[in-house]
Amino acid sequence: MNDSTNPSALRSKAEICNALLRLMDEHPYEEITVKQIALESKLVRKTFYRNFDSKDDVLDAILDQLIDEYKDRLIEANQITPIEIIFSFCSEHKEQLLLFDKNNMMYRVLQKLNEALPVKHDELVALGLVPADFFRGLDPSYLITMNIGSVWNVICRWTHGGMKDDPKQIIEEMNKFIIMMGEYAKRMTAPYQDFAK
Repeated sequence: MNDSTNPSALRSKAEICNALLRLMDEHPYEEITVKQIALESKLVRKTFYRNFDSKDDVLDAILDQLIDEYKDRLIEANQITPIEIIFSFCSEHKEQLLLFDKNNMMYRVLQKLNEALPVKHDELVALGLVPADFFRGLDPSYLITMNIGSVWNVICRWTHGGMKDDPKQIIEEMNKFIIMMGEYAKRMTAPYQDFAK
């Protein structure tokens, strides 16, 4: 992808991205061609290739923009839990998520999250928004990936159901489960606590 900040190039990129999303609403992603995207965006193929290398490059740009917006939301959050942030964010981007689900592309979002959020964690630590010892010596790469995967699976289930269920109810259920798992873990590890000291 061309990283130009020229206003004309930025408008063209936005038109191309929006064209791909409109086409994904009407056609399976695999069947969409660069020619269709150019026609839908009312731009010539030369302009397409000046900004993007391929259809996948356009999709990556859409996902990168969404992930960047989500990461910024994490930094701006005040008195809101990360689970509340992600459900709020997903609600705001309902149409796009439903398109990704319709085109069996939710795994692409997960791939982007797995790439971006470990880096964002380091940024949050550097900004003092997350304690440096948050993982207490455990490997954060695995734990961040575990958190992303579990929450993203819930988002996928919710999206696949048309995002009709109340997100507040889902968040409440998740929070109750997290507390239950914490209590269960304490009971299961109690015999080993003296050994660990």
